[in-house]
Amino acid sequence: MTTKRLRIVLLVCSTRPGALGSAVGAWLADTLAPGAEALGADLVPVALGDLGLPFLDEEGEPSSGVHHHEHTRRWSRIVDAADGFVFVTPEYNYGMPATLKNALDFLGPEWAWKPAGFVSYGHTSAGTRAVQHAKQVVTTLRLVPLGATVAIRIADALRDDRFAPSVRHADAAEGMLAELVRLARALAPMRERGHPGAGAGPLPGSYTRRLHPDDAPEVTVLQRCCWTDEALANDTLAIPALRESPDEVRQWLTSWHTTGLRRDGRLLGMVRTRRIGADLHIGRLAVVPDLRGLGVGRWLLRRAETAAGGGHRRVLLSTGAASHRNLALYRRQGYVPLPGPHDSTVTAVLVWPICRTAPTTMIPEIAFVTDISGVCSAWWTWPIT
Repeated sequence: MTTKRLRIVLLVCSTRPGALGSAVGAWLADTLAPGAEALGADLVPVALGDLGLPFLDEEGEPSSGVHHHEHTRRWSRIVDAADGFVFVTPEYNYGMPATLKNALDFLGPEWAWKPAGFVSYGHTSAGTRAVQHAKQVVTTLRLVPLGATVAIRIADALRDDRFAPSVRHADAAEGMLAELVRLARALAPMRERGHPGAGAGPLPGSYTRRLHPDDAPEVTVLQRCCWTDEALANDTLAIPALRESPDEVRQWLTSWHTTGLRRDGRLLGMVRTRRIGADLHIGRLAVVPDLRGLGVGRWLLRRAETAAGGGHRRVLLSTGAASHRNLALYRRQGYVPLPGPHDSTVTAVLVWPICRTAPTTMIPEIAFVTDISGVCSAWWTWPIT
């Protein structure tokens, strides 16, 4: 099973022509490349001098996330896509360069809950005072500075006018990257929870977001955890959710709209939806065993029903014919099962939609469908008003 790769920006902060920053940045990228690959991180070198950022010229507050100038929007996209940063900075007059302060001030929420490492260089203090200055600012933006830093005295790193730091500097850089990657993964739930695509969940501290192919390993574990009871109740192992590989899960995550419920880095539950013709199909409703009975499944079901919007003729979902807990849940939520011809191995029932306010004696038309999973199952519909 794979882990989502991280995107780490190596930001060269000095814009002074002929400055040492580009050489330090190139050395850092080369030094960290093998370790980054092993840690599942992609390094993205960026030079502030190449971005063309003027002195802050946005009228609105950076915290609003509204940017009117293209140079700001481009900078926002770079920062928003990153999972962490390494600032390569000189020390100017006991502080960080004005270019770095200006770049930080341009943005607000894009910085939040991302780790920040520092590689500093200078003369007497090896740039450490610039780092202390910068840390006061980045913490206000909810960046999380590392304890590990790399401080390079220029006189010790130049060999015949060529930038060549010692082995101890390389070791320090590799240690800093390892710490940054661990922290970036630990902070991922905080970043996700504050993302515009996230929504509030039913439990304190929980949130929802769409699941993507990169989430296939976690989804695979959740399915095998949740569908064991299904296998026992229906006396069969021929359940797709129990047998799928991560690659197979990754494939259907591309075609189904799947909502995941998360908290503190843990996938607590999920539900998927897809339109087929005039029908809305709901499936893979799952909640971790230790949270069952708290209404999480009902909440996910309602979210799937409402998030899909209108325009569909009926809502279909399936469960094992002997899965009495699930059947009871769907009855309580207004789903109406109708008996149809069945045998001991396969039951398939399709219910024509009924208005929720219609009399319970109203008899819908019944049509029969073939069980598409090969598992003993029952089809239900939610009556659409």
